Amino acid sequence: MKIMRKLLLGAAAISLSGCSFLGMGGQSSHYGYAPAPAYGPSYANTGSSCHPSHAVIGEGRCLSRFNVEGGVGLVYDTGSNIIEGTNGGGTLRDVDYNEAYERGRRASIGMSYALDPVTKVSLTGFQEDANSAGEINFGNTGGQALTGRVSDYEAKGLELGVRRYFNPTPAPFVRSVRPYVEARVGATYIDDISLNDAQIGGAAIGPVALYDAGWVPAASGLIGIETPVAERTTIGIETGLRYTGAPERNNTDLNANGLAGINDTGKRLSVPLMLRGRYRF
Repeated sequence: MKIMRKLLLGAAAISLSGCSFLGMGGQSSHYGYAPAPAYGPSYANTGSSCHPSHAVIGEGRCLSRFNVEGGVGLVYDTGSNIIEGTNGGGTLRDVDYNEAYERGRRASIGMSYALDPVTKVSLTGFQEDANSAGEINFGNTGGQALTGRVSDYEAKGLELGVRRYFNPTPAPFVRSVRPYVEARVGATYIDDISLNDAQIGGAAIGPVALYDAGWVPAASGLIGIETPVAERTTIGIETGLRYTGAPERNNTDLNANGLAGINDTGKRLSVPLMLRGRYRF
């Protein structure tokens, strides 16, 4: 309940979110979506060329195309490994992101541009982080226990997306919702990751570098729904599957301590759960 309360409070903070230009329910004060091709309030056509798909027929108006978007939420890992212990010899074990980190957090801000009333392209910047879950016993190497904690996860990046909307649908508690799907590709900069407070058999071996900081490829497939809350503002919920590539491996400390191979992994699959909003100019 605390998590949901934080997300709902985040909705108020994301008032830079906007309403889809397709489906604002005519001139209704509820600003609900209406079945296509009914369009809601929009700026008057100033005389510049207006694509037919954006014209409000018979009213001499042109639908706006630019939106500002933002979101906050949580990140759930799907079991991708950050430590591949079985590659390191001895009886070391694999450790996934879920064990190494507490629940991740994500925040994003960006813009979108309407190609037509049901298709938008988006450019989104984001920041993501997760606190270390604390000390872990990774198993034995050379008959002695390897322990330590993985350093905090810090990442940021940019994504380019294409979003496709479906027809608005009536829904409980709100006048209507509008589902969509989106595909994104981009790049993520991940800060260096190390094994801190590392010990073998109780003897400190110092921080052990695992991955160097750097850019990696990223891609995601998302689904979501939006509902209007004001003339130009919508809020919504979004989830999906996100892939983040493996960062560059750093083997210097691992080789020196007989742990070569435990960082032969690092790519990540995660599921974001975002409360997002959009503001239509």
